[in-house]
Amino acid sequence: MKRLQHGVVIVGGGIAGCTLAILLAGRGVAVTVVERQRQWQFHGSGIFVYSNGLAALQSIGVLPAILDSGFAIARGRNVYYDQRGEPITETFYPHAPGTALPPILGIRRAELHRILLERMQALQVRVRLDCTVATLDDPAGGDAVRLQLADGTALQASLVIGADGVRSQLRSMLFGAVEPVDTGFGVWRSIHRRPAHLVDKIMMMGVGKRLGIMPISDEQLYVYATTNEPGHPFYEPATLHRTMREKFAEFEGPARAFLDDLREPTQAFYTAVEEVRLPLPWSRGRVGLIGDAAHASTPFMGQGGAMAMEDSIVLADMLARGDDVAQTLSAFDVRRQPKCAFVQEASRRVGEAGGTESASSCVARNERMRAHAQSDVDTFYRRLYAFDDVAAA
Repeated sequence: MKRLQHGVVIVGGGIAGCTLAILLAGRGVAVTVVERQRQWQFHGSGIFVYSNGLAALQSIGVLPAILDSGFAIARGRNVYYDQRGEPITETFYPHAPGTALPPILGIRRAELHRILLERMQALQVRVRLDCTVATLDDPAGGDAVRLQLADGTALQASLVIGADGVRSQLRSMLFGAVEPVDTGFGVWRSIHRRPAHLVDKIMMMGVGKRLGIMPISDEQLYVYATTNEPGHPFYEPATLHRTMREKFAEFEGPARAFLDDLREPTQAFYTAVEEVRLPLPWSRGRVGLIGDAAHASTPFMGQGGAMAMEDSIVLADMLARGDDVAQTLSAFDVRRQPKCAFVQEASRRVGEAGGTESASSCVARNERMRAHAQSDVDTFYRRLYAFDDVAAA
């Protein structure tokens, strides 16, 4: 990659940043990752990885470790209940076209990040922890972007990528104050021991609430639940476990044992759900954005991590063609935006359906699910895979 002779600086060490670092370093590019954390801190909640995300993990060479650490649902079965534990319907997620990869896998976020970090270390990616970017200069006609870190270190790079999440510093430096949008939803998460019989994904649909249960290893499972939270309320961290129990007190059936198991504040996590709706362009000159920094989505389709990894795969492949870096970034933005916007819109619609607060509307929603849930799943993935940006990159 001659046009990357000065190397690449990636700001942010999350899923997007680590994936891109692995791909570029594997092709012989000198990569530096700048991460604001003082040390790698792997948070303890879980993540769903669907078939396209697993295909991405396979392409970066870490899928065997992911399969060893996570819990794959070979049939892709998702069982739906109402809040009382009465069955509604079931659906089956598809395999990635032309593969035998599992349709869905659950894994602890900490394990996913550990595996990515170990791959980066094996490729000798340089990591600067406890660092942020103080200044950024991409002079016209120059051959490199110049950066100064907050500690005074000067760097230069042929390409700078902001993979620094929803509150991206790089996004602010490029485009000014583009704030995340509060969606009015909140997400509650907890980790529990997995009973041996629980081998499928479960989703429970309540009135204005949803609660999911997903195995993430042979020993553990992940509870993921959403509530309507307009106004961005604050919840006291010391009592999150009690608040989560109270929020979902009416949930019985498969959820009851795990809600009763919430006894310590460290067991529960809460975050407000935000989106980033950044219009094109996502880049300026030789500086660009990927992942949540450009297009953070609500979590209802479980596609945030997959979109971040796909961003990295597409960008790395486009850069390998040796075209002008700024032109490559512009072409990348145009290629990725339609698929990411499709996922954002689909996820938003699913969240709104799950947030229905009228009991009668929930009855109608559940009836519609009985009739159409599988066709909705099939349609979403057919349209998702119709975007050929990864295959064509």
